[in-house]
Parts: sequence; structure tokens; C-alpha cells
Amino acid sequence: MDQAIIIEKGIFIVVIFAITMLFAMYETLAERKIAAWLQDRIGPNRAGKGGILQPLADGLKLFSKEEFMPNTPNKFLFIVGPAISMSTALITSAVIPWGDKLHIFGRDVILQATDIDVAMLYVFGVLSVGVYGIMIGGWASNNKFSLMSAMRASSQMISYEVAMGLSLIALVMMTGTLSLRDMALQQHGMNWNIFYQPVGFLIFLVCSFAETNRTPFDLAECEAELIGGYHTEYSSMRMGFYLFAEYASMFISSTILAVLYFGAYNYPGMDWVAENAGANVSNIVGIFVLFAKICAFIFFYMWIRWTIPRFRYDQLMRLGWQMLIPLAIANIIITGIVILLSDGKL
Repeated sequence: MDQAIIIEKGIFIVVIFAITMLFAMYETLAERKIAAWLQDRIGPNRAGKGGILQPLADGLKLFSKEEFMPNTPNKFLFIVGPAISMSTALITSAVIPWGDKLHIFGRDVILQATDIDVAMLYVFGVLSVGVYGIMIGGWASNNKFSLMSAMRASSQMISYEVAMGLSLIALVMMTGTLSLRDMALQQHGMNWNIFYQPVGFLIFLVCSFAETNRTPFDLAECEAELIGGYHTEYSSMRMGFYLFAEYASMFISSTILAVLYFGAYNYPGMDWVAENAGANVSNIVGIFVLFAKICAFIFFYMWIRWTIPRFRYDQLMRLGWQMLIPLAIANIIITGIVILLSDGKL
């Protein structure tokens, strides 16, 4: 590989990691501001203008707290748990197309860290590893509440991964590719997948809430039953890693939803913008459009948290196994029939 391409990809990866961390940091402020707005109160407004420096203050507070190590024979795993959660939340962004391409300094720069043919399999592989961070942390804490919480979280994530995978099978059947870049290119203009796969989108959306442990699927952190959940024994930045991993996962999940179903960086009138202002301008607008879609999904995550109460655990499992999975299978069958009819094979 050309050395210039290696440097270009390295810079791009660092920028994407920085953007993911920045979003995760300021999602904490957005969460508190949106909660305050929905509950008719003020929210953080002391650290900086309008509370803009509150995430930095929270980070300094976590750094300054004492590192506490519980009485556990698995000290190494206790440290590794939050590191796995944080790493899997970050490396998922490697296959996401953040834009089409920019012509800079006489060369085309593709706005994607790596374009692999099986990007969706990569995303699911990374997501399946993420559950180990929670399970290892809860088990290594040597605390029965942490272990119960970790078992809840792992069984929930594994259960909803099944329905999530089935919902994507219908999308793959329709698009004929596992590459996120190809899926984005197929949704040029307003040819978005949400119009062809609304049921698949709803299933994927519900499963995304469960995968990120967000309300109403946050039984792993049910304070009334499990104190603080799987990170009860964690303090300082180790706990911060778990919290940051949740918000980073929410950012990545919102990005994947936007890429798969809402046209990624595509928007109506992009050809007109390209003709009149140039391809670079059109693609830069596309980047901002993608981030606007991401912010809309993040707002939706937070809106749901402060609106709907959490499920009971039996309701959560019943929804996953008895409703979402059969619905996803029915969606696959219907999609297959429609494809055969459109091809004239039925």
C-alpha cells in the first residue's frame, strides 16, 4: 500500500476516534439538558456558558477520584472488562462511510477508514465481543449484584442480536451486498431503505435500544434491584470507561441506523448541488447531513429514556423471542416473495 494512503488512513482513523469521543463526552451534557427540558427544569448551567464545560468537569472529577480495587482474585480481568467495552465501541466506526469522497491536493480521499465486502459481519462480530466486557467486569467484581447484572445484560444482548441479525437479512436480500459503502451508494438522493424496509427498521431500532442498554431495556443497571449494575464495584476512570462506552455505542448505533436505513450522507437535491457548486461542496454537505441524522437518532434515544419506564425482565425476553424474532422471520419471507415477484420468477 502507498505510504501516502497509509498516512491518510491513519489521520482519518484518529479524527474519527476523536469525533466519537467528543460526541460521547457531550452526549452526557445533552442527556442532562434534554432531561431537564422534558421535566421543566434547568439542568447543568454553572460550568461554562450554558453548562458547556460540564463534561470536562465530570471528566476531571472521574480522574481525581480514588481508584478502588475490590477483594477479587481476578484483578487482571477486573481491569480488562471496561477496556474491552470501550475498545469495541470505538473500533466499530472503522467500516462506516462518513461521506462519499473529497478531491484534495490532486487526489481523491475516501471518507471511510476501510471498505470491506463483509462490513455488516464485521459490525456484528465486534458487537458480539462487546458483551464480554460487561460479563467479565461483572464476574471479576466478586459481587453478587454485579454478576446478576452482567448475566442480565449478556442474555439480553445475545437475545436481541438474533432479531437484529434477522432484520438485516431482509435488507441484505434487497440490496445484494454486505458492504456499508455499497448500501450508502444505492441510497442516492432520496432512494432510502426506510421506504422499502420499514418493518426491518423498526426491529433494528428496538434491538439497538437493547444492545446499548438504554431505557426501556436498562435492566442491567436497575438501581432498585442491583445497586449500580455490573459497574457497582468500579470507580474513577474505569467506571468512566463503562459510561463512555455506553454513549459511544449510542453514537455508533445511531450512525449505523442512519447509514442502513436513512440514506447515510445522501440527501434530496445532492445532484443539483454537485452541478452548481461542485462535487466537493455536495459531499461536504452530505457529511453534515449524516451528522444531522445521527443527532436526531441520539435525541430520540434520550427522549425515550425520559418518557417510557423500563420493562420487567420477563416482558423484555418475551418481546425479543416471541415477538421480534417471528416478526423478523415474517419480514424475510415477505421480502423474498416481493423480490421474486419483481424479478418475474413467481
